[in-house]
Amino acid sequence: MLETADLPAALGRIRRVTGLPVAFGGMVAADARTMRLTDFAGTTTLALHGLVVSAGHGLGGRVVATVRPGRVEDYAADPRISHEYDGPVTAEGLRAIAAVPVAMGGSVLAVLYAGTREPIAVGGRALDAMGRVALRLGTEVTVRREVARRMAELATAAARNAHDATAREWEEVRLAHADLRTLAAETSDPALRERLRQISDRLIRTGPPGTRSNPLSPRELDVLAMVAAGCANAEAGRRLGLLPETVKSYLRNAMRKLGTHGRMETVVAARRLGFLP
Repeated sequence: MLETADLPAALGRIRRVTGLPVAFGGMVAADARTMRLTDFAGTTTLALHGLVVSAGHGLGGRVVATVRPGRVEDYAADPRISHEYDGPVTAEGLRAIAAVPVAMGGSVLAVLYAGTREPIAVGGRALDAMGRVALRLGTEVTVRREVARRMAELATAAARNAHDATAREWEEVRLAHADLRTLAAETSDPALRERLRQISDRLIRTGPPGTRSNPLSPRELDVLAMVAAGCANAEAGRRLGLLPETVKSYLRNAMRKLGTHGRMETVVAARRLGFLP
């Protein structure tokens, strides 16, 4: 699920947020036994390029095995790790190194490293910053996987002919619509957020002839999608990262724009006008 540009972008962010001169990383094999270093920023040799690290060995291998971040102050001398990879690390001149896992669920997808050629320890703040970069990437990959799963389900439903869909099948579409808008609210990537909203819009049936243009804002649609899926204000707020009072405010705005007076009346109106599936 990792894309070609993911690791280089993450390594660039790590260098910016930590100030460390060297960053590198690689993807973990499907069987979680090995990882190959493939992406580099700030290296001056090819010593680490293509290096295969076994789970449980060296700093990165320990991160793969434990699904926990780690760091060493002097790689070649640290007694807590095995030293199969001292040659390439020393050839690159690295001393202090930190590594963090990019995880999805309990599985490690990749490991991100950062280090320095000076005998200066990587501090806790830098390690925390690296962890945030890894968490962001792991979240984006999780979102992509969920989108792919949902789209596969919808493709199956479409094959059954959406025009003849049963009430139960349309309820599945509506739940998928709400889930996609939830994922859009969760992601920190603006491009992915817009893509998710575009996909969710494709699930909406065309409104009747003469239907007016949609006056609802994206956030008002997000809230109505949650209400349509049966969420109370608190649950809608949790899924969308909003306070319950903010959810109420968006609902009031939607009611005013659609000329309705209750939650479900507003949902029914939005469906009739083609703003919700």
